[in-house]
Amino acid sequence: MVSRRRVIVGVVGAWLVLPAAGTAQAQEGVFLRPDEAPRHLFPDAVEVRGRTVPATPDLLRRIRGFLGTPPTLWEAEYPIFTVTRPASPPGHVVIVEEIGKHRPITFAVAVAADARVHDIAVLAYREAYGGEVRERRFLKQYAGKTLTNPMLPYRDIVNISGATLSVQATGRAAKKAIAVLKSTGDLE
Repeated sequence: MVSRRRVIVGVVGAWLVLPAAGTAQAQEGVFLRPDEAPRHLFPDAVEVRGRTVPATPDLLRRIRGFLGTPPTLWEAEYPIFTVTRPASPPGHVVIVEEIGKHRPITFAVAVAADARVHDIAVLAYREAYGGEVRERRFLKQYAGKTLTNPMLPYRDIVNISGATLSVQATGRAAKKAIAVLKSTGDLE
């Protein structure tokens, strides 16, 4: 938990309250590289193959068709990793971005062969607050979700106080990743 201490500084007879050093920036950061994500999300992976799919107008139209509404960001391309695992159907990891409050959050979404979310990781978080969305105890509630699940706070996802927009972005990212895989033919 990040401390929200305040430092009081005297300024010409008045007082100015400033955040303590490091409190806002403690949420931001790059936590995982895209090429590390498949083995992080599928620890039993025996082989990982990656490719990049350009976001053509036709692909974006198909993605939107699966989502119903457009996402907050359209990427120029989608890195997709196919993961081979022992005694399991292949899985996929898609790198997507969605807007948090003001800035994009980069997610790696692992999707099982049955089009259900397997796992999610936050690769980069760029907001001053709400970084708790990268914690395992929060992200694990997306496992098993499909495009038909709301993936919304107070519906089927437990919200994080002060991070509602980041929580919503996480759900949109999960849905976008499934839609990308369905649109590219990687999933039925």
